[in-house]
Amino acid sequence: MQTLTRATPLTAFRTLPADFGAAALAPRSDLPQSCAGLTLLLHHDLASVESQWRRFEGVAACTVFQTFDWLSAWQRNIGRRDGTVPVIVIGSYADDKPAFILPLAVESHRFARRLCWLGRELCDYNAPLLARDFSQRVTPDRFVALWRELCRRLQSDERLRYDWIEFEKMPETVGDLVNPFGHLDVMLNASGAHLVQLGGDWESFYFNKRSSATRRRDRVKRSRMAASGEVRFVISRDLDDTRRTLETLMEQKSAAFARSGIPNMFARAGYRDFFLDFVSNPKTKSLVHVSRIEIGTHCAAANFGLMFGDRYYHVLASYDHNLKAARFGPGVLHLRELMAYAIGKGLRLFDFTIGDEPYKLEWSDIHVTLFDYVAAATWRGRAAAYCSMTRRRLKRFIKQTPLAWRLAGFFRAALGSSSERFAD
Repeated sequence: MQTLTRATPLTAFRTLPADFGAAALAPRSDLPQSCAGLTLLLHHDLASVESQWRRFEGVAACTVFQTFDWLSAWQRNIGRRDGTVPVIVIGSYADDKPAFILPLAVESHRFARRLCWLGRELCDYNAPLLARDFSQRVTPDRFVALWRELCRRLQSDERLRYDWIEFEKMPETVGDLVNPFGHLDVMLNASGAHLVQLGGDWESFYFNKRSSATRRRDRVKRSRMAASGEVRFVISRDLDDTRRTLETLMEQKSAAFARSGIPNMFARAGYRDFFLDFVSNPKTKSLVHVSRIEIGTHCAAANFGLMFGDRYYHVLASYDHNLKAARFGPGVLHLRELMAYAIGKGLRLFDFTIGDEPYKLEWSDIHVTLFDYVAAATWRGRAAAYCSMTRRRLKRFIKQTPLAWRLAGFFRAALGSSSERFAD
């Protein structure tokens, strides 16, 4: 498996103080002269930067989770009702060409305010949009100086003041560029991300990735599924069918969350609305891919994926746990069909996104390390930042310790089963 490693220059900034956000509070008159070569503009209204954002995302290094459509849908359905204030930072070179866009936000909590990535929870990757020449034109020390200046400007605006910074799920690279936020005092996220390189044709890819015994088992399972009805891979083409399939996916996924004792994301305010809005928007048609595996008249498995650039993003998947044929793996069959579809579309990468589930490791050949960054900026933010760092370290320890992870899964599932029995 290919592993992307941190670039050597990042080590030069490991000595930055843990409360780097606090250090940025004081106005600085000694910023390096090189900062004059980049200008920073802050915007709070997404509509005012839509055209510029859309143009830039078409040529920038970024992921689908930094597209205007994804984040504006999040703000419309979730952020607005939570009082989230978008902070869209556009950095430009001296020739007025965009150097980066930072889709940030300020969220208000009970006693403190947090600076974070806009739409952070529904973004499997949180990152900037970067000009393709960013690494050549902006050195690490120059970026750190820019970051200090940005923090100072945010704290000088009463609407944008924050008490702590919490950035999560930041990939070490954005496209082919080193993520400049790795130059801060980052910590490892509890999970990694996994991708597989596509290419050629499906038959050759499948033959190289799976042993003859595994391919034989796959054929046997599919024939056993067919005993319950015709097996079909169906891509939703029209809006009504897309919404119905997505509704089914959310029902199946909610049931899976309940069985596992995981909080149901679709029960949170605005989350169902977000996904239904996103698949219904004519502007997102080229990004959205909703499909299902049918066995007879039943939807045995469903998928919500995204296509952007040269990549297919495997975002949400589900299967009908109560279906008799479920034991033969309709979800596994669906995954194979999705990779075959991506190859047929000429895509270069199939991105399993965040998570270290075994099925991802079976297919992937690229591992991406994810980082978090937490820093206090005021005395009110110190407790929040401390709790965040402690929680993240504990979560990583549990996930990276097989016995602890198995025990956590066991107790979580037991709690979920108890909740289901109580509800019945």
